[in-house]
Amino acid sequence: MKIERNDATADLSAQIATAIRDAIVSGQLPVDERLPSEAELAEEFQVSRSTVREALKRLAAQSLIRTQRGAFGGAFINRIAFEDAYGQHVTTSTLLLSMNAVSFDVACEARFAMERACAPFAVKRRTADHLATMRAEIQKQSQPGLSDESWCASDVAFHRAFVDSAGNPVISYQLAGSVEAMQPLMNMITFTARNREKIILLHTEIANYLDLGNPGAVEKILIKLSDYTKTLAYDVIAAKDKEKRA
Repeated sequence: MKIERNDATADLSAQIATAIRDAIVSGQLPVDERLPSEAELAEEFQVSRSTVREALKRLAAQSLIRTQRGAFGGAFINRIAFEDAYGQHVTTSTLLLSMNAVSFDVACEARFAMERACAPFAVKRRTADHLATMRAEIQKQSQPGLSDESWCASDVAFHRAFVDSAGNPVISYQLAGSVEAMQPLMNMITFTARNREKIILLHTEIANYLDLGNPGAVEKILIKLSDYTKTLAYDVIAAKDKEKRA
């Protein structure tokens, strides 16, 4: 493992963390293998132990390594589960949407297109637990007096269960960004105008057709939900523009 030392302003701890991360990704450092000690890494990279310690903190923050105490302790290469990476993925997706001013149309198109792609897999692989989770969220959404915040959280949980029912961890990971980052954005724009009963009906139809094993019908309902969501957004945006001009 090597780092560039030509730039005096370079952050050496970041370079070391990158070098170790690259070695993990390439397989040079296998999962569960113990990293060299801080002293050994300091000698290898020709830096202080405090610089190595900072690099290891960066790697631990990314869940790439774990530390163990005791005689056989040290830093070990971590095996990252897809679920462990959801949070960082959602955060990155949320930042990308907000910083790049992604339009509602673009976000909505991407999110529902990817979600519709789950339908054939979900029909084949959904379990009783997936359906039970979806129906539980529908029941929660039907509760009178449910706050907007709780309703939005239930909406996300419903679609999360649908995505997970596809039984493909790679798809679930990729869609975590669109469902859990884009859905709150959509809810935030449309919550004042939406008809909860209509959305609950669409959610119920998705769960029912999923249970019946009809992927085409599931896709059609998702298209209806997408169209309704976009219509709500257009109405809300138009109303706000009218207020500004008044």
